[in-house]
Amino acid sequence: MGEERAETPAMGGGGEEKTAYNAGASAPPGAGTGLGDRGVELGAPMVPVPPDDLDHALEAAAPVSSVRGAPAQKSAAPSPPTPLKTNDGRVVSVVHIVAELAPFARTGGLGEAAKSLAEFQSASGIPTAIIMPLYRQVHTVAPNLEPVGEAFTVQLGPQQEQARLWQIAPDRRVVRGRPRVYFIDHPHFFDRPGLYGENGYDYPDNPRRYAFFSLAALTAVQRVAPNAPVIVHAHDWHAALASVYLRTYFMSDPFYRQIRTVLSVHNAGFQGQYPARTMADVGLPWDLFTFRHLEWYERMNYLKGGLTFSDMVTTVSPTHAHELRTPFGGFGLHDTFIGLRDRFVGIVNGIDQRVWDPGTDKQITAHFTAETLEVKKKCKASLQRVFGLKQRANIPIFAMSARLTYQKGLELILGYNDYFALDGQFLFLGAGDPRYMEELTELAGRAPGRIACEFNFTDRLEHRLMAGADMCLMPSQYEPCGLTQMRAQRYGTIPVARRVGGLADTIEDGVTGFLFDGYTSEEFMNAAVRALDQYHDPVGWRAMMREAMSRDFGWERSESRYRDVYRRALAVTVTV
Repeated sequence: MGEERAETPAMGGGGEEKTAYNAGASAPPGAGTGLGDRGVELGAPMVPVPPDDLDHALEAAAPVSSVRGAPAQKSAAPSPPTPLKTNDGRVVSVVHIVAELAPFARTGGLGEAAKSLAEFQSASGIPTAIIMPLYRQVHTVAPNLEPVGEAFTVQLGPQQEQARLWQIAPDRRVVRGRPRVYFIDHPHFFDRPGLYGENGYDYPDNPRRYAFFSLAALTAVQRVAPNAPVIVHAHDWHAALASVYLRTYFMSDPFYRQIRTVLSVHNAGFQGQYPARTMADVGLPWDLFTFRHLEWYERMNYLKGGLTFSDMVTTVSPTHAHELRTPFGGFGLHDTFIGLRDRFVGIVNGIDQRVWDPGTDKQITAHFTAETLEVKKKCKASLQRVFGLKQRANIPIFAMSARLTYQKGLELILGYNDYFALDGQFLFLGAGDPRYMEELTELAGRAPGRIACEFNFTDRLEHRLMAGADMCLMPSQYEPCGLTQMRAQRYGTIPVARRVGGLADTIEDGVTGFLFDGYTSEEFMNAAVRALDQYHDPVGWRAMMREAMSRDFGWERSESRYRDVYRRALAVTVTV
């Protein structure tokens, strides 16, 4: 995430089969009492929920780049909304627990992905809600909030914390068919300038902040979705402890016994690794500090706990699911991912093709389609004016829209001087590591009219960049899914990217983009030269643009696969 510092992952970790925890201990007094005065015990037997359709085999998402057919602009008529049901006819609700959500508060792709998935699930007929922290910046976007019930108490280790649940007031509430959004309020934890930290440093109490968020959100589920069964869909390490708390403190409650948990791993490079003493501080029993549960090289690992205790685990592309099972790509948790076996699948994220459509986009200079590519030149000329580049119609624009971090491959670009000697113009949009920003500023100063950078990222600028650029650079060290390459292809802007994660699943080399394998400046340069050579073949370049624009990256495909995951989760029988 943008404001987090990257943890340095060690290699290793223990593989495990998921079990319900049963230590025979009692929960701390008051744990889970936010919706009543009842006490609950650890490890009560779990009651299986009947599956909706066991004959529907779960299928890992096929690479989107292999999907051909009608152009993406010509969407098929939507199917009638259908709820997700158990085989005895009960409607299943989905509650997302996520630390970021567009447009309220986000630092990267997590908030946008969670928003889009929830919106398409709700539109498909699934009762869907989202719970996120009430950060200070939420009030700017949603100034009118109303409480949902009374404040409630969360027993977080040795201390009691007061929480409150809010929702957008009726006059600002989202329309029917959209997910309901709720906010967990705790001023001391969340009323701060940043989400995860300030000035490049994490808040030191992040372990308690996000353990509290997970526990409070889980407690609030009964208010948000009072009719069981419920799928609690947690996202990344910030919400990963929800499944751990569910299995340890809530299993004697009939409502919570009908909850199933799914954890989506958007970026395994961030895991929530903290000292062992954090176990007691967040109220988890020491019995769980083992290599099979939460212990990771003598530290507590939030993400590992979520992986262990969740009914199903997803990540954001099939290729990245494979990478996470390898020592090189698993960030030290490869054995844990391997141990999940068929409970772990990869599903490519989608984009909202109603928003990212050059034929209707209100944020770009001129509308165009695959049949009217000449109009894209107007968008290119406008982009050159905005960024102060020379008005040259026949020179390609290489553009990069990304957080300027080590993950995004800036080393490959800045470490190879010959790249900027190519006959092209170069744009960079996005902020990040001050070192990269300084280098880009210096380069732009030495080559005005050819190189430009803008660190003040806005949605409008990104739309205009996608519409006006010729090539989109994504030489990522790793890229779990990526959304930029999908947006770029929708606008006929050809990706030059490394063959990793979702980039490998959504770009077809030589057909809709140019891929390279090794993480070296030389291999990146070779791919850029291939793209430049193709650009100078107008007929071939237009054919590539049209093919890229025809690809379907909509959320509808991904939403159906998440339904399969939910069916699998509903069918799980947990054994001790």
